[in-house]
Amino acid sequence: MEKEKNMNMVYTGVLLYEGEYLNGYKFKGKEYINKKLEYEGEYFYGKKWNGKGYDNNGNIIYILKNGTGKGKEYEYGKLRYEGEYLNGKRNGKGKEYYDNGQLRYEGEYLNDERYGKGKKYYDNGKLRYEGEYLNNERNGKGKEYYKNGKLLFEGEYLNDERNGKGKEYYANGNLLFEGEYLNWKAHGKGKQYNYDGELEYEGEFINGKKQKLNNYLQCFCGYYQYDDEKEFIQNYKI
Repeated sequence: MEKEKNMNMVYTGVLLYEGEYLNGYKFKGKEYINKKLEYEGEYFYGKKWNGKGYDNNGNIIYILKNGTGKGKEYEYGKLRYEGEYLNGKRNGKGKEYYDNGQLRYEGEYLNDERYGKGKKYYDNGKLRYEGEYLNNERNGKGKEYYKNGKLLFEGEYLNDERNGKGKEYYANGNLLFEGEYLNWKAHGKGKQYNYDGELEYEGEFINGKKQKLNNYLQCFCGYYQYDDEKEFIQNYKI
């Protein structure tokens, strides 16, 4: 193993890290944010391992021992994550952030993946999804929201897709569809409503297609397009 000493990482003229490297990974050194010390200590394959973290006033705000405790992750000087760690991995409660500093996700983690209850946000700060996660994907019950904060969908998920029972809403708050989903498409029994909340169709869907048509309707609203003559089409996916 080859150790390299006194190597600095600089981005757009600003010092981000100074210290030692081992086989290309940070080994022992200091990290800076806005020219102020944020962390000093040891690393394990580039991850903060044994050390202390500081606030802008130089006060210790977290301590890591063998990769366990509370900590923060930065990329090119921007905060990406803050929360709890176990053996160098995200475990417990934490938060992720967008480039613009807005909160991206807050919730629970297990072995570096979203696991348990969590909330995901749009980059404008509005809530995008709240519900259950498994293996970094939406699994279980949850809710999706439009960017204006109104409810878009509530129901069940499997492997990050709508699977099971659910309800979908227009941007005006009226119910659009309620029934069963399979791999994001209407599949099984369901009801579809028009923009004014009037029932347009009730019956069976297979792979997003109605099996019997009562009449014709074309609706373009929110993030979705529906064509009764063809199929139940989704144009936008979180």
